[in-house]
Amino acid sequence: MRFRRVRTEDGNEAVAAWYEGAWWPLAPFAHELGNAAYDLIEALAGGPPLFERIARLLENAEGPAPFDPAPLLPFSPVSFRDFMLYEAHVIGASKGWLKRFRPRSYRLALLYERLTGKPHPKLRPKPLWYRRPIYYVGNPRTFLTEGEKVPWPGYTRALDFELELGFVVVRPLGSNPSPEEAARAIGGFFVLNDFSARDVQAAEMQSGFGPVKAKNFATGMGAVVVSADEVLPRWQALSGEVRINGERVCQGKAEGPRFELAEAVAYAALGEGLVPGEVMATGTFPGCSGLEADRLLEPGDEVEATIEGVGALKNPVGAPS
Repeated sequence: MRFRRVRTEDGNEAVAAWYEGAWWPLAPFAHELGNAAYDLIEALAGGPPLFERIARLLENAEGPAPFDPAPLLPFSPVSFRDFMLYEAHVIGASKGWLKRFRPRSYRLALLYERLTGKPHPKLRPKPLWYRRPIYYVGNPRTFLTEGEKVPWPGYTRALDFELELGFVVVRPLGSNPSPEEAARAIGGFFVLNDFSARDVQAAEMQSGFGPVKAKNFATGMGAVVVSADEVLPRWQALSGEVRINGERVCQGKAEGPRFELAEAVAYAALGEGLVPGEVMATGTFPGCSGLEADRLLEPGDEVEATIEGVGALKNPVGAPS
């Protein structure tokens, strides 16, 4: 089932469900649904039994209650962990970075690849990447949704987009869960755009820590969340694309991750546990960043990220601050 958050006529916020071609605010059914009518995380946690109950309620209702159609962030993330599950993206983005910032090294890397038939070893992920589903920890307070302007920090001249599949944990997990337990904790999926300052990112990552100012200024989250029962069984078959000013600049698929989502979530919980509302993402689909497409963002652009069967996210890009 698809959900979003809406503002009703009385000015309050409520969960809305997509049913029979329309969005239905669930506030009128709060007596039957409890807090799930107002809290999207709780609605997702109810799973298929709750979704069936919602469908029965809407089937017998006269029509959807009026609401403000302006998109809202579907929920407030408690935390944000962004994995890097695709080797092909790491290699492709590394090539794109060299092409833009180190053209001589880029030519040497291409020569090596032509001679050996393999990417240069320095373009591949570090050894730990092959053993653990590594991630960086982002800023949960800088999420923005459909239609909101992407801020351009004054410290970067190389602003990039990255198409990813985002998801949210809706059930608590202990500090040593099995992958099966972790899979049951995933409640919903959405389009995520991981905006990146590429001229800042490399130096931060080479410091021995990870991206900080290169990432934490903005992350895009689609306004629509699709329940896990519709996406998780087939997530690797999903395809996506990015358009800038209406022109498609790249497309890719979710297939071929190094780790399954259940393994990634179980690793994130290891030693610390997880609580409902914690957001995660797959990492960039191969080919679906500006470095790989040779098209970084420019002030005034309109960038639209789409994942088939999940949704779309369109944002205008601001000017450097």
